[in-house]
Amino acid sequence: MEKKTMQEMQLEVDKYIGQFKEGYFSPLAMLARMTEELGELSREVNHYYGEKPKKSSEEEKTMEQELGDLLFVLICFANSLHIDLNEAFDLVMNKFQTRDKDRWTRIEEEE
Repeated sequence: MEKKTMQEMQLEVDKYIGQFKEGYFSPLAMLARMTEELGELSREVNHYYGEKPKKSSEEEKTMEQELGDLLFVLICFANSLHIDLNEAFDLVMNKFQTRDKDRWTRIEEEE
């Protein structure tokens, strides 16, 4: 499967959503959807790594699916607010590389 850039993903989602009269949900509804998807991911993490095993009657989902759902909603949210996720990523990485550069203990390089 060919790797897509974030820009390509944002365009693909925009093209998909553009087929429908309803368009993007409002920011508040989008946040609610994102919270819902995060809850579903949390449930899967709890099943795999926590103390709550999945019931035999529960549908088998993967964390890959749940992360994909969350990514889709995140892209929808960004698109609806005209946010370029590449730019948003660059901003946050700059923050980590400057303001937070000494926040965590670095792994020492072996000589």
